Amino acid sequence: MNKFKFLNRGKINRLPKNPGVYSFKKGAKLLYIGKATNIRERVKNHFQQPAYRDNLFINQVSKVGYIKTNSEIEALILEANLIKKYQPKYNVVWRDDKNYFFVGVTKEAFPQIFWTHQTKLKPKTYNLKPNYVGPFVDGKALKQTLKVLRKVFPYRSCRVIPKRACLWYHLGRCPAPCLLRSKILEVPEIKESLKKEIQRNANSLFEIIRGRKSRVLRELKKEMKAASLSQDFEKAAKIRDQISALEKVLAHAKVFEEFYLTQKKNWLQIQKILQQILRTKKSVARIEAYDVSNIQGKLATGAMVTFINGLPDKNFYRKFRIRISGKPDDIAMLKEVLSRRFKHPEWPYPDLVLIDGGIAQLNAARKSKIQNPKSKKIPLIALAKRKNELYIEGQKKPILLKSLPREIFNLILQLRDEAHRFAISYHRKLREIDLRPKNWYY
Repeated sequence: MNKFKFLNRGKINRLPKNPGVYSFKKGAKLLYIGKATNIRERVKNHFQQPAYRDNLFINQVSKVGYIKTNSEIEALILEANLIKKYQPKYNVVWRDDKNYFFVGVTKEAFPQIFWTHQTKLKPKTYNLKPNYVGPFVDGKALKQTLKVLRKVFPYRSCRVIPKRACLWYHLGRCPAPCLLRSKILEVPEIKESLKKEIQRNANSLFEIIRGRKSRVLRELKKEMKAASLSQDFEKAAKIRDQISALEKVLAHAKVFEEFYLTQKKNWLQIQKILQQILRTKKSVARIEAYDVSNIQGKLATGAMVTFINGLPDKNFYRKFRIRISGKPDDIAMLKEVLSRRFKHPEWPYPDLVLIDGGIAQLNAARKSKIQNPKSKKIPLIALAKRKNELYIEGQKKPILLKSLPREIFNLILQLRDEAHRFAISYHRKLREIDLRPKNWYY
């Protein structure tokens, strides 16, 4: 029986990099269940780059659970079964008639396999009520799964059996019950054999979608042995090839659209909106965000985080130990960090800089960048915490962040929060070192 193995939220680096299913938990309650090609990277992304929906629950998460699978297809199927079993709050909240998918099989002599949003089809559509399995969250992955499984178990997908064989038959993806109209299938033995093959393929595929791979393999091996004992070696060889093909497909088929690839596709649209807000035609691919952290000026630190095409790139994160002393002055600290940063031409310059603060911080950043000829033209923006007002260099009035498109809203907050997290983590590290006894190493 599949059970989640749980880790504390702070130990997500111990999550496996395998395909599988993950879950977020608060106390004894499951909040959300998802699937991934790489469990660790997908879970990290929820925390590091939360989408709008993630923001509804991500701060409540105390533990992260996972179940490893051998393939993406198995992860897709397991996710559907676990969502159906546990009904996690934030999976159910988003459910409606249009965003969950089901696989159906009709109760006919020559069954049809199909996917649908609805499980209550009108009587006119089918004479007999189909069996369904689901819900599946990822429609694209489900369709791709049916497509690759069709190579192993050819099945009928047409709603009405046509008068002649279609392209699916010629591609070897359908047993073609439409051929019953041909003279060769007037032979009862051939007709009955085709009927059994279509039913077996449909049942096997449907059982796999239900998560019963072991049962299907067991039945296929049993049928292969029986065919061999009855000296029907052609049938036995065909079933043997099906078993081999099924195991290969389940192990190697890629059915998930990678999250990072999706993000990169979406970035083009996000970039266009950013260009409109900044009133520029220049590319905005590389963004740096800055923050400082200190307690009454002591052990002050600065942080720089870099996002490329909307995704964090930790190879370009930088931390600064603030050198100025005296009374705490966040603006002076920020100015120092930026001045030091712009003296490093070996670090690629950004297309946009985000500052944590208001108009005063924006002006300080402007003074720092104009000291270096190469950084003069880099646009600046600053996010004031109190009302989440976005100040844009060259524009008189700030913009309320909530008035901007959701993609920009999420991106700006992710940048600000990541810079804040990175600055605080360095500051805490310095404090821990400072608090150690002088003879701590003895």
